[in-house]
Amino acid sequence: MADPRNVAHQKKVVQQKHHEQGKPGKSKKGKKAAGVANGQLTEIAATEAPAPEAKQERVPGEHEKSVAVLSKLKDLEFHSKANIETLAQLSLTIEEELKQKEFSDGIGQVYSAQDNFHTKIGALIHSYEAKCESLKPSA
Repeated sequence: MADPRNVAHQKKVVQQKHHEQGKPGKSKKGKKAAGVANGQLTEIAATEAPAPEAKQERVPGEHEKSVAVLSKLKDLEFHSKANIETLAQLSLTIEEELKQKEFSDGIGQVYSAQDNFHTKIGALIHSYEAKCESLKPSA
């Protein structure tokens, strides 16, 4: 049977390749994890999309920059999902195979925090998509 670490690594590589194929011109350089400060997840306010205002002045390039930010947020969401899957695999390994029950609470807390982050980033993306849509230049 294959080593579970190799299987998990191969799955992650395939996911990353699949994800990057959808975004040509992207590189891994410069990517940073956001939402973590001093080892704890920071709160990200998920708010409703603001109502479109009447004839708001638009800064040139604002839509393009906002779309780039949205893309980075979606990238964070993708990696968050991969982290959740990895944590689930590690939890099973620690509890079932290694019988190291003393670490199950710790990994459970990390899993919970990552799941909370994933939920909040999803809500933020949803509201930010609405903002990007409102910034689209009218043709």
